[in-house]
Amino acid sequence: MKSGYLVRLLKEISDIMEENKEYLIDLDSIVGDGDLGLTMSDGFKAAYEAIKDTEEQDAGKLLYIAGKKMASAVPSTMGTLMASGLMSAGKALKGKNNLDLQEIGLLFESYQEGVISRGKANIGEKTFIDGLNPAIQSLKKSINNEESLKEAARKASISSQRGFEETKGMIAVHGRAATRGEASKTLYDPGACVAALMMQAFESSLDRPLKNNSKIDY
Repeated sequence: MKSGYLVRLLKEISDIMEENKEYLIDLDSIVGDGDLGLTMSDGFKAAYEAIKDTEEQDAGKLLYIAGKKMASAVPSTMGTLMASGLMSAGKALKGKNNLDLQEIGLLFESYQEGVISRGKANIGEKTFIDGLNPAIQSLKKSINNEESLKEAARKASISSQRGFEETKGMIAVHGRAATRGEASKTLYDPGACVAALMMQAFESSLDRPLKNNSKIDY
């Protein structure tokens, strides 16, 4: 598919963050300052709007432009992490005009690398990574098995949701949740929920038409 698919993907992510804004606020109000829903809805909306009308065909440039806009729109900790993921993915996909499952896998893996590099968190530390990494591992298996993009997205979404659910039982290492120590094991991680929502959006982006008049060829 054409690189313009990324506009559709960011539209879906923007929409799902808006739809789940209050849920994210509720989750975050327990372990953080409660602004996660606003940050994600505003941030991904800004990222989408930065590229929705562009004629740029380079997938890497599209993602980098979106990430830069998100970074300036929501300069909070989580906003910066998500923007860093977009920009990292942009660097990895520089020069790509067409995307297949291999490139999509690279997109999410590079996104994770950008978040880890910026946030210094890793797998098993009860963060966004624990929601995203299971999806990445699922995508790798789908690539090896030569599955269709839709099937790969479906499995990745299921894996990400499972990863989010499994954060209940982990001890938080970062942020305000870490101050709870053992007590943090009883809570879900809001960041991992963001990852699960992103992967739901990835799955739905392959089924729904884009809801704008983008100039990009899909």
